[in-house]
Amino acid sequence: MSPRPSSRSADAAALAAADGVEADLSIELPGRDPVDARVYGQRPRGETVPLVLHFHGGTFVCGTLDNGRNVARLLAGAGAVVVSVAYPLAPASPFPEPIEVGYAALEWLYKQRTKLGGKGAQVYLAGEEAGGNLAAAVALIARDRAHPPLAGQILLSPMLDPCAGTASLRKATNDAAECRWAKGWEKYLSCPSNAMHPYAVPSGSIRLSALAPALVLVGQDDAMRDEALTFAGRLRAAGIDVTSSVLPGAANWPKALYDPEPSGCKACEASVQQHFREFFSATTPPPAAPKPS
Repeated sequence: MSPRPSSRSADAAALAAADGVEADLSIELPGRDPVDARVYGQRPRGETVPLVLHFHGGTFVCGTLDNGRNVARLLAGAGAVVVSVAYPLAPASPFPEPIEVGYAALEWLYKQRTKLGGKGAQVYLAGEEAGGNLAAAVALIARDRAHPPLAGQILLSPMLDPCAGTASLRKATNDAAECRWAKGWEKYLSCPSNAMHPYAVPSGSIRLSALAPALVLVGQDDAMRDEALTFAGRLRAAGIDVTSSVLPGAANWPKALYDPEPSGCKACEASVQQHFREFFSATTPPPAAPKPS
């Protein structure tokens, strides 16, 4: 049985990260309402581990911290401490509110990095489906505002195409005239002009240079497959280090990623975690050589 979420403070979250206990907390954000979050993972005492800010899926309009636990636990199982955030949802909070809350949470996490991840902890962004969009958008904001430094962005089946017209999505929806992703985009963007903003639609940004390295994972029959792989290609063309993979065992993605019920995600857990471990390893600088005595 999984540990019950427990505490409500950053100090308690740091203790939870050291003890391997999942704990709820409330993050105080300057000039904003506090945002709920949950910490996952275990940091061995005296060691440093990757520190990840995570955004759950849900087509921008639904989802809770429970919908983030599949991916958060996989990240934690790969050796990270993960803070999964309950960002505000559309239509009550359309673009840009979710990403501004996400960026404020990233700034908070960076300030807490030593407490949560250990001295010199590397900070990452991660998200699935709509959460993958938010992770990519917050990575753009961090670059443009020159803070905080990011070690990487982990995008699982990211939701990146507001036209909702790729071949993989049409196949997944049987060419339905309306689908939950199109409806989610409509509620999130709130007006057509927002579809031109790079923070709303990161895949449409004309400037993708100087971003953090990216790991992009999709399923073979994934509705988000085509838009995610297109974005991975654009990042590569901009000079970004990108690892992308189509996982044939990833059934029912992206829904399986954020569905709290047992789903097809189980079949590919080992593969996903191995990708996470390799990405953390590739983006973590080697320890400094000891100074000669």
